[in-house]
Amino acid sequence: MRVVAALGGNALLKRGEPLTAEMQRANVKVAADALAPLTSANDLVVTHGNGPQVGLLALQTAALKPNEAYPLDVLDAETEGMIGYLIEQELINRLPETRRCVTLLTQIEVDPSDPAFAHPTKPIGPIYNAERARTLEKTRGWHMVRDGDHYRRAVPSPLPLRVLELPVIEFLLDARVVVICAGGGGIPVARRDDGGYVGMEAVIDKDRASSLLARGLGAEFLMMLTDVDAVRDDWGNPDARSIRRISADSISRFSFDPGSMGPKVEAACEFVRSGGAVAAIGALSDARAIVAGQAGTRITNEPQDTQWW
Repeated sequence: MRVVAALGGNALLKRGEPLTAEMQRANVKVAADALAPLTSANDLVVTHGNGPQVGLLALQTAALKPNEAYPLDVLDAETEGMIGYLIEQELINRLPETRRCVTLLTQIEVDPSDPAFAHPTKPIGPIYNAERARTLEKTRGWHMVRDGDHYRRAVPSPLPLRVLELPVIEFLLDARVVVICAGGGGIPVARRDDGGYVGMEAVIDKDRASSLLARGLGAEFLMMLTDVDAVRDDWGNPDARSIRRISADSISRFSFDPGSMGPKVEAACEFVRSGGAVAAIGALSDARAIVAGQAGTRITNEPQDTQWW
C-alpha cells in the first residue's frame, strides 16, 4: 500500500518546548520509532510541518537590514532540508541496509493572485501573550492570530496547485525508497510569464500539500499525525466525543478550528473525494494502529454511520 504520513508541527516540537537542535532530534527519534515499522509492508512518503522552525528563522532574519532579510520561500527551503535531514537520519538508523531513504526539496506551485496573500492566516514561530503580540503588530507590522490562549505571527497560506517534483517522487517510490518531501507544505513558487518559476513569500499548509501530493501519487492512505488521538466533535467540551469512523459528507457538517483541526479535516475530505481509499487523523504514537484501523479517526468517501470511540 502507498501511504503518505504527514507529521504535524506539534508531533515534532511540542508546545512550549525550546527550539533547540537537541530537542528536535529527540522528538524526531520518537517519530522515527513510530514510522519505521510502516516501511516493511508499505511504500512510505513522509511530510512534515515547519511552523515553529520557519518562524524562528524569520525572527532571526528580521534582525538584519531590510535588504538583507531572507524571504519566506528561502526559509521554507532551509527548514525543509533541516527537518528532513533529521528524519532521514533517524529512519536510516532503523531501516535494514537494503532499504533507502532520501529527503527531497519540493517546490509547489501556487497562484500569485490567491486571496491568501492579502489575508495572512498561517501561524508560524513562537507563542506570545496578548501584550507582546500587540507590540509586535505595532513595531514590526506583523499580523497576529490567536493560537489557543496565546498569539502567533500569521503569514499568507495560498492553496497548493501542483507538486513540481511529483515525477521524481514517483521514480523513487518505484525503487522502494522512503521519501521525505513537501516539508513545511513545500516551497511555494509561481510560474512567470516566460514559463520559469519564482519563489513566493508564503508558507503552504502542510496538510493541504500532503493531500495534493497523496492524490498525485495515487496513494491509498493519507495519515495526518498530530498530538491528539482522534478528531473530536466538540473540542474543549468535557462531553466531546472522539470520532472513530465517518464519511467525508458527515464530518463536513461539523465545525473545527481553522487554525488546527480544520485544515486536516478538509485535506482528508479532498483526498477521499478524489479517489483515495482512507484518510486518517490521530496521534503519532499510534501510527501503526491507525493504519490497521485500531486507532485514530478514519474518513472515507463511502456512506456510513458515524462510529465513536
